[in-house]
Amino acid sequence: MNAKAQNVGIVIVSHSPLVAKGTADMVRQMVGDSVPLAWSGGNSRGELGTDAEGILKAVEEAWSEAGVAVFVDLGGAETNSEMAIEMLGSPRSQRVSICNAPIVEGAVIAAAEASGGASLAKVVATAEELSP
Repeated sequence: MNAKAQNVGIVIVSHSPLVAKGTADMVRQMVGDSVPLAWSGGNSRGELGTDAEGILKAVEEAWSEAGVAVFVDLGGAETNSEMAIEMLGSPRSQRVSICNAPIVEGAVIAAAEASGGASLAKVVATAEELSP
């Protein structure tokens, strides 16, 4: 098993596909391929919004047995992320955490922490230290 598969995965969820993809690009530039990474942006029609099925797909794409940290930009993204986690089902849903942290800074710092092999709890705690 490679190191990437053992590290916590990162998912970025934004109402804007450009913000989600741009944040994912920043994370990838900072940590390379050392963490599983995916993003979901926009609704199912490609407009501003979020989509629970798209988020579920991103969580599955970034899946790691170590867990997945999800970063969201606004309330609707959080609600749809919660729905996606429920759709994932037990026991995997218990290994996914939504981070209360700024989306860009939080995702970058979380990915750096995850790239060192930190636990999901440590990755989330480090990112959430950025919240006011």
